[in-house]
Amino acid sequence: MFLFCLIFSALSEAEIIMATEENGDSSRCFLVGKKTDIIEAKRINLTVGDRDIIVIHHQGTFYSMDQHCYHAGGPLLNGDIEEFNSMLCIVCPKHKYKMSLEEGEGIYKASNPKEPEQPARWYSKGIKQRVHKVTEVDGNIFVTLSDCPGWIESDYYQGEKGREELKKALAEKSNC
Repeated sequence: MFLFCLIFSALSEAEIIMATEENGDSSRCFLVGKKTDIIEAKRINLTVGDRDIIVIHHQGTFYSMDQHCYHAGGPLLNGDIEEFNSMLCIVCPKHKYKMSLEEGEGIYKASNPKEPEQPARWYSKGIKQRVHKVTEVDGNIFVTLSDCPGWIESDYYQGEKGREELKKALAEKSNC
């Protein structure tokens, strides 16, 4: 699917829409905004298809991932972007969980208590946050939703139960 948007990079927006409809891929590739607007905003959150996502512009590159942190649904739109272990990561503002922008890999730093003389090092938790492909065509930014098979933990907050949990937490926060 990701290759799909790249193949049409030389076509106009109308040609891309026609081509996606002809190939049955219109449900996966979405126009999300103008490149200049997203660069200026640095980040946007939106719903495309059935997913709540964020699109981030950082150091000349566009990234997209599910909007809510896999751990407890924290708002990644407000997360800091930092480099850890040579990877650009977004840090969830809720509990400080770290995910790579490119792969959605969860990482953490720890030391082995049986080897106290060894310094702490970075470990991978594997892919935790679903990421989506971002493509620029004629000054427009498109996101192709991930078609990676299997369950990725951030999928929880894209389903009915996870969304209800987020609504409940928001309502409780509003009552404070």
